[in-house]
Amino acid sequence: MYNPQLETFLRVADAGSFNKAAEEAYITPTAVIKQINLLENSLDVKLFERTHRGLILTKAGKSLYQDTKYIIQYCKDSVMRAKNAMQEDVNVVRIGNSPMTPAQLLMQLWPKIQERCPDIKFEIVPFENTPENAREILANLGRKIDVVGGIFDETMLDLRSCAGLPLTQEAFCCAVSIHHPLAGKDKLKLQDLYGEDLLLMRRGWSRHVDELRDDILQNHNQIHIVDFEFYDTNIFNRCEHSNDVLLAIHGWANVHPLLKVIPVEWGYSIPYGLLHSPKPTETVKRFLSAARMAAQELML
Repeated sequence: MYNPQLETFLRVADAGSFNKAAEEAYITPTAVIKQINLLENSLDVKLFERTHRGLILTKAGKSLYQDTKYIIQYCKDSVMRAKNAMQEDVNVVRIGNSPMTPAQLLMQLWPKIQERCPDIKFEIVPFENTPENAREILANLGRKIDVVGGIFDETMLDLRSCAGLPLTQEAFCCAVSIHHPLAGKDKLKLQDLYGEDLLLMRRGWSRHVDELRDDILQNHNQIHIVDFEFYDTNIFNRCEHSNDVLLAIHGWANVHPLLKVIPVEWGYSIPYGLLHSPKPTETVKRFLSAARMAAQELML
């Protein structure tokens, strides 16, 4: 942060001799003299007058003496501020947020989390929900984003190479255009979907979705299943434009203003919680533990 020769300069100026300064610094007088000579040469000024009574500061030396005290103290304070800032960053949990991974649940839990971890702060990090982003973010949780709230199961965790903390179960719903005939209903039965095209994520994405798929294929073949590859705004736009029915969760009710998310009486659901690195930091571990206890307390 600063030239260490300045500390030697202060010590010599206060002691009035090379020998006394050397004793205080636990080095030899020769080493002290060498540092002062190097400092004078680098600054191109004479700092001390050598007299038979000892060392006396020159005008340049007196000027530098006052400034050096300030410089050294300022640098020490600067280092302390940097360390404090680093400590603050250690206690920040970065939460990824996108239309398909909203942070509303965490907002409900946050007062309880803060009761247990008052030193932890969180930072919302928005990201675009694309297949490429999803792969990159979930495979590298802990780098730029620490946790992402969303639906998952063991199949997804294996695919994305991340870990998950389940907090609640999200019932599968159906999203339809507000102009769709089913939009007038507040709750659907499986029979209401007969004759409809039901948009489902491809087989292998989620065990829970595949169980629903198998039930429909075996017992409700009047429903036509249409596969798609990824949940993003495009699939919600497609649902609205095509008048198809989209498998959804209640947490996505605000993704598209022209879609209505309706509960279905079918008993299928999927875990919702926090996706995180398999090796989270100590701060993230504390955050996850507090989130789990908060969810239990609120009986989500």
